[in-house]
Amino acid sequence: MTALFWLIDRLIGLYIWAVILSALFSMLASFGVLDTRNRMVWSIGDFLYRLTEPALRPIRNILPNLGSIDISPVILILLLQAGRMLLGSLEMSLFGGLY
Repeated sequence: MTALFWLIDRLIGLYIWAVILSALFSMLASFGVLDTRNRMVWSIGDFLYRLTEPALRPIRNILPNLGSIDISPVILILLLQAGRMLLGSLEMSLFGGLY
């Protein structure tokens, strides 16, 4: 059962990295550092967008308009980290005495 908690924790960690990479990719593309006309660059950006947008969209809908500043990835990362902490405390409360 602890393997399941470990797997969920690792998947959340990978998703946090995907959110970070998506935010960096978006920033580099908007500054013109990355050429999105390149098929490979576009494919990576599209993959990251499709992976992170379903979680970021509800946060963007709740947040007020801050102009060109998008803080939804930061809020999502904080929520995911809180989920990891809750998962760890749940694991410790369920299996803490077994170790």
